[in-house]
Amino acid sequence: FGCEWAAAHFRFHPSHSDLAYALEAGKGGTRAILAAVQAHVIAYLLFTRETECTHLERLCRVGRWEQEQALATALAETLWAAGGGGRAIVCLVTAPITRMPGEGCRANSFTERIRLFEFSEKAAAQGFISDHINCFKGEGSHGVILFLYSLLFSRTLER
Repeated sequence: FGCEWAAAHFRFHPSHSDLAYALEAGKGGTRAILAAVQAHVIAYLLFTRETECTHLERLCRVGRWEQEQALATALAETLWAAGGGGRAIVCLVTAPITRMPGEGCRANSFTERIRLFEFSEKAAAQGFISDHINCFKGEGSHGVILFLYSLLFSRTLER
């Protein structure tokens, strides 16, 4: 992954603004992933969450907590669908490297620290993602790469 991918994470426009519902997207390859997640975010904000606002107001009156809940739901829904409705795998970066890569491989200090968390219930996956949402949206978190890895492992390499 290049610098653009390494820097990519899920970031909303400022809360309570006209674009509070929208993920910010830079240039390049990460935009396709952000667009897919954005569709689920909008669906959640318009049709799932409970609010008294009309449809257009629902999108503009979104606070930071609601942004995080929408993102957690969107990520969980996408991973659950990728897993065929029977499982979801969430990848997070954990402790520092404890083992050096094998011969012919070089360490990138990121992939070697990924840990997989498997869920057989969508609600459990969503709760876990919600509890660890900063791992996907924090500056320097590699959030989009983590989500891409999670998608691949949820879908399985065979499928």
